[in-house]
Amino acid sequence: MFKRFKSPFGKSNQGVGIELSPQRVNVARLRKQRQGLKLDALTSVPVPEGVFNGGQITDPPAMAQIIQQALAESKIKASKVATAVAGQDSIVRLIPVPAELDDKELREMVLNHEAGLYLPYPREEADVDYQKLGYFIDEDGIEKVQVLLVATRKDFTDTYIRTFEEAGLQVDVLEISSFALIRTIREQLRQFSPQEAAVLVDIEFDSTEIAIIVNGVPQFSRTVPIGTYQMQIALSRAMNLPASRDMELLQGMTIPSTPMEGGKTGQTSVNPGMAAMMRVLGELTDELRRSIDFYLNQSENLEVAQILLAGPGGGLTQIDEFFTQRLSLPATQIDPVGALSLTIDEEKYPAMQRPGLGIVLGLGMREV
Repeated sequence: MFKRFKSPFGKSNQGVGIELSPQRVNVARLRKQRQGLKLDALTSVPVPEGVFNGGQITDPPAMAQIIQQALAESKIKASKVATAVAGQDSIVRLIPVPAELDDKELREMVLNHEAGLYLPYPREEADVDYQKLGYFIDEDGIEKVQVLLVATRKDFTDTYIRTFEEAGLQVDVLEISSFALIRTIREQLRQFSPQEAAVLVDIEFDSTEIAIIVNGVPQFSRTVPIGTYQMQIALSRAMNLPASRDMELLQGMTIPSTPMEGGKTGQTSVNPGMAAMMRVLGELTDELRRSIDFYLNQSENLEVAQILLAGPGGGLTQIDEFFTQRLSLPATQIDPVGALSLTIDEEKYPAMQRPGLGIVLGLGMREV
């Protein structure tokens, strides 16, 4: 069992949350205050190209320096931290196993048998953990227990551990990024019934993680290689502008909610940049639709109640209306800052950027 990999439902006693991504390193420190939480520090430092790619740290020494820089700018002194691996090559599945198994037998079955059925790579190359959730009676009248299986590539997690050690830090909590995100919107998820699923769509820099959540627990997840960078590149090329990792151009766009508005900036003129960006968004919509259909086809008496948009791309202007129109499902942009009743610098972190703070705030919550 991967002892560094922690259950999404526990907590530790010290440290801060650090989120690594291809575009930025985010650091947050939260602490308890009366009945709520107080945000002591929140810092974001840019990551140069070539340091982090495909969910993996590709230049550990450079990333270690960026982590140290982010902590220094935050004025945080920490020895233990919580962090998260991205969804690429990670597996999250809810599996039923016989209820009569004792803890040792359950561990053996899940880690050495069931895990191998779901992994797209050899079992010995994976770090695997699981969480027992609850008992139920299946259609044959047999009592079973639901187990949440979590796995990711061992070389990914080993690189994370070594990078933080090089930065002078111990990883106290390592989890899948969607778990940290779910933690920040836990109260929002409680509004849905056991027959209603929420679809969490985390649009990051170079990928989007799609997670189907029922009863606050991820039942299925999938990562597609489409993110804000692909939208920005399409936009820049169509407008004959140089490629840039800065999302300022993309963030300045208002996404048309209906197809009829898609290519026009005025009554007659066509905006090639908008049309190119809409093609990328159309591809992402198709992938999202496939994921929802795949899960619903395998689940009886379950319906999708809402799409929750997160990540840097989740805050784009009118992207919620776009998905609502295209998928005929209600979509909303999450606000982890408001959900946790935190006070934040409005000028430094405007409303558009709030959906992108869910992971780092969720990691900070894990520590308090």
